[in-house]
Amino acid sequence: MLFYNLKKRIKINEGYCARPYKDQLGYLTIGYGHLIMPGEKKYFHHNYTKKHFEELFEVDFHKSVRKYNKEFKKKYHTKKDKELLIEMIYQLGSQGVLKFKKMLFYLNKRQKYMTCLEMMDSLWYKQTPSRVNDLIKNFVK
Repeated sequence: MLFYNLKKRIKINEGYCARPYKDQLGYLTIGYGHLIMPGEKKYFHHNYTKKHFEELFEVDFHKSVRKYNKEFKKKYHTKKDKELLIEMIYQLGSQGVLKFKKMLFYLNKRQKYMTCLEMMDSLWYKQTPSRVNDLIKNFVK
């Protein structure tokens, strides 16, 4: 199964909740970190099964892969590079990831430790340090 371990890790890092909740930045979220968009008010009025949220996760995950392919298709990335960026896109969105200019520079130069230092020198790290530390551990091993 393609990206099985990555999907499993994202689900663990995101957690699961069948009811709308505010994430660390105050955004309304549901399922496995699905950002509730303005046209998705249905999540406030109906109960959905875990199967529904598994399917929604697959949709969100594949959007992240497509955004990775769109933004980084001309770059050569190792499997670990690709998984790091896909998980970052899942959490931050592609536009959020593109703001990590120094990190991306070092990633493309294959300088793993500088890449990790740039990840740690960010507001993202201050907001979700355990997740970023987990990503760093997976990236460098």
